[in-house]
Amino acid sequence: MASQTASQTYLSTRGGSYGLPFEDVVLKGLASDGGLFIPEEIPTLPSDWASSWKDLSFADLAYNVLSLYISPSEIPPQDLKIIIRRSYSSFRAPDITPLVTLNEKTNLHLLELFHGPTFAFKDVALQFLGNLFEYFLVRRNKGKTGHGRHHLTVIGATSGDTGSAAIYGLRGKKDVSVFILHPKGRVSPIQEAQMTTVMDANVHNLAVEGTFDDCQDTVKALFADEDINKTHKLAAVNSINWARILAQTTYYFHAYFSLTRSPNWKNAASKVHFVVPTGNFGDVLAGYFAKKMGLPIEKLVVATNENDILDRFWKSGYYEKKAVHGKEAEGGLPEDGVKAHAEGVRETLSPAMDILVSSNFERLLWFLAYQVYGKGSTEEHRKIAGEQVRVWLNEMKAKDGFGVDDAILQAAKADFESERVSDKETVATIKHFYSSGTPAATNRASNGTNGTSHQGGYILDPHSAVGIAASLRSIGRSPPSSDTHHVSLATAHPAKFANAVDLALKHEKGFSFDAILPEQFVGLDEMEKRVRLVGKEAGIGGMRDIIREEVARELEGR
Repeated sequence: MASQTASQTYLSTRGGSYGLPFEDVVLKGLASDGGLFIPEEIPTLPSDWASSWKDLSFADLAYNVLSLYISPSEIPPQDLKIIIRRSYSSFRAPDITPLVTLNEKTNLHLLELFHGPTFAFKDVALQFLGNLFEYFLVRRNKGKTGHGRHHLTVIGATSGDTGSAAIYGLRGKKDVSVFILHPKGRVSPIQEAQMTTVMDANVHNLAVEGTFDDCQDTVKALFADEDINKTHKLAAVNSINWARILAQTTYYFHAYFSLTRSPNWKNAASKVHFVVPTGNFGDVLAGYFAKKMGLPIEKLVVATNENDILDRFWKSGYYEKKAVHGKEAEGGLPEDGVKAHAEGVRETLSPAMDILVSSNFERLLWFLAYQVYGKGSTEEHRKIAGEQVRVWLNEMKAKDGFGVDDAILQAAKADFESERVSDKETVATIKHFYSSGTPAATNRASNGTNGTSHQGGYILDPHSAVGIAASLRSIGRSPPSSDTHHVSLATAHPAKFANAVDLALKHEKGFSFDAILPEQFVGLDEMEKRVRLVGKEAGIGGMRDIIREEVARELEGR
């Protein structure tokens, strides 16, 4: 389409696809060569962005950011605005992703991303993705009836939060069936109840005997399966879908403008570090795109737990699995879902980050290769980058790891720092910010609707605590006189990981978890549930049959 810019057309990180429109990228999810989609060019911000965007609402800011990546020939401006407003209408906080100052002296702030319907940061992206799916399908099905309608079968694997956020984003959507695979008995009770108590006919929960990795392998096998792809149009809902990364870019801009309005902000010379607890690298990658667009972020700090493949990469230039087994792998709390993952992953108090290999890291590798190795025309640059990514990933497959040369590592260090946080440090951080009685937190609502304050102080979930612990180290490296602000991302409400929080605070004076328990969680475990058990013997063939059976029953009943 002639009206599309380079930032509104997409390519595969492995070099097999170029020039794809946004709609195809969203509906496909994964490239045919196994690569991930990225824009052919990262757009630059308009010259007046700092002044013209600074007072916009979250929805209007999202429109300005997203429209740089979505051609008006694909989604007209008014339609995109409606999609965005609908996506965030169910959020409990007026600011959608409010910024809280935890320490005015050190300029430490927390970006609360858990005010969506499932109390996790993934709502920001998956509410938007669900509405995108619906928009494209309504348009494709205009005037069509019966079997002539385009029906999308969305498939995803979850160890907890992705599943509930995807279900809440897609429930009740016309012409969409959503299948979420979770490891039976290996997600937290709250996470399981959030998924299985949704009774909408288009939602199908599958409890798989095995681990999260078994679920994820099944999903990948289904996308590669010619049989099911002949009869069903499959779509991805995990963070491999580009739309999820794109939607998350907005809250970096929103946080920046919130900072500039805070009392401690001096001037445009103030520096900003965003600290992101991450496992699959999607959340922090959204910050990378914001930085490359022109948002003045000095550093992005990658905060890992003891599954530290990303931290080791930034420390050494080697990206290696280094799986752990037996006693060395044990830790965390089964009640919060640590048993969801395969052997080889260290079990921690922050189970959503318990990942051996980070899927979205492939996207960063492409940009690093393009920056360092590219030569000749733009097309040649892209080809070289795609070839290098394939070389790295083939080595990863064959040897469980690969190394990069110093030029690549230095390019990565120009934008990122990294920290590894242990479970012991996670618990200590939760205790500290509760017992410190943080003024900014204690002024906030205490029922979990607009924050996680308590009479003692701010209550962090274990993943957010990893980010705060990494922030404190980064602050320690900053000169005392420097005007540097650290914004750490709070990825989940503490009630979603109640057992880890209780472990940290059960002996603290006055602590009561009931004080911050969201009303939406009360009685959740007593509600009617609908879930289908899938045994180990089912295999890809059995899963294929289940999907066909459930979709057929669903279509017959509508």
